[in-house]
Amino acid sequence: MRIEYSRHIEFRLHMREKDYELPQRIYKDARKRYLDEQIGNLIAVLNTELCGKTREVVVAYSAAQDHIILLTIHPMKSGQIDNRIHSGRWRKIQ
Repeated sequence: MRIEYSRHIEFRLHMREKDYELPQRIYKDARKRYLDEQIGNLIAVLNTELCGKTREVVVAYSAAQDHIILLTIHPMKSGQIDNRIHSGRWRKIQ
């Protein structure tokens, strides 16, 4: 399956000088996946080192029949994922 980056995620990676392969690694190695019921995007979550700390980092993506588009990348603070699950915004899919 082909993986593409949105212009937005490329911009974020460039501005924050992050590893270009990080979003793909998060997508491929994610231990948790959710559906964002409010926006409709799929979410991949992976604990990874970012800025010298181990953090949960999410990649929002959309899936088509023959390719994946990685939309944005975002580090999460403690409790943010649980809050989105408990509020019903995110529904676990894996």
